[in-house]
Amino acid sequence: MELINLIFRLGVLFAIYGFLWFFIELLLQVLIGGRKRALGEIYLIKTVKYLFLVNVTFLFCLDQMDEPVYQINYANLIPSLIILIVYFLGKLQKKEQRIQMMANFTQGMNDVPFNRQWEMTLILICGISFTGLMFYPQFSENAISAWFRQTILQIENSFFIGFIFKVIGFFFLMSMFFKMLNALNYIISGKPMMNVRTGFSTKRGSNDDSFDDFEEIDDNKLSE
Repeated sequence: MELINLIFRLGVLFAIYGFLWFFIELLLQVLIGGRKRALGEIYLIKTVKYLFLVNVTFLFCLDQMDEPVYQINYANLIPSLIILIVYFLGKLQKKEQRIQMMANFTQGMNDVPFNRQWEMTLILICGISFTGLMFYPQFSENAISAWFRQTILQIENSFFIGFIFKVIGFFFLMSMFFKMLNALNYIISGKPMMNVRTGFSTKRGSNDDSFDDFEEIDDNKLSE
């Protein structure tokens, strides 16, 4: 039961974090004035985004954050790391599926801002960062992560908007549940039971410039 509650809570956390980052992305787009971004610039911003999500997720594993005492909830720590990595891998898989689908309708994919090696390296960095915070929890405290955590809690506890994100958290819970079933079925029979998408689309437009997969504007748009 505690694992179910944890997955649900992290689903809400990821959704609200992405909602907040959506407006950060809009601000960045305004600041650059529609300029096309280089691949390195895109992944630099994505690295910042992922690392702060790692930081905020870790903060939710702390029962006490008053220095010099940091009480870590170890019962939630490892499952949170696994869920976080699965979440990142799911986003990578979804990006690859989208690129493959686009490849079926276009002649070349040279303009797609995507590098699988960088994606995997970023996920590895996130895993190492989360593990590092286990040994040095004092580094998890900073003004930006504290703001994200406080704002996420405020939105989660609000009546209407909080309810919407809790619904998203429920779908995230179901997605993780089916992923675990698929993994178990794959171990037993050698093939997955079904293909489950990790994202829950809140809205999509025909031009794909919409809020999707809980939280993020696709990196593809950043270079347009």
